Amino acid sequence: MSDSQGKTVRVTQIASVIGSKPGQAETIKGLGLRGIGSFRVLEDTSAVRGMIRKVSHLLKVEG
Repeated sequence: MSDSQGKTVRVTQIASVIGSKPGQAETIKGLGLRGIGSFRVLEDTSAVRGMIRKVSHLLKVEG
């Protein structure tokens, strides 16, 4: 457990979900993003990485 402690990833939404598949829009909401330019700093877990991978074309990922 202490390995993942402190590891974070910053995700920024860079594209709109308009016209995307419904599952992709829900994934963006699940990441806590609300629109272009919004960002969140999230714990770097396999679940978060999977969500990022699903909508990677709509995001900028740092860290």
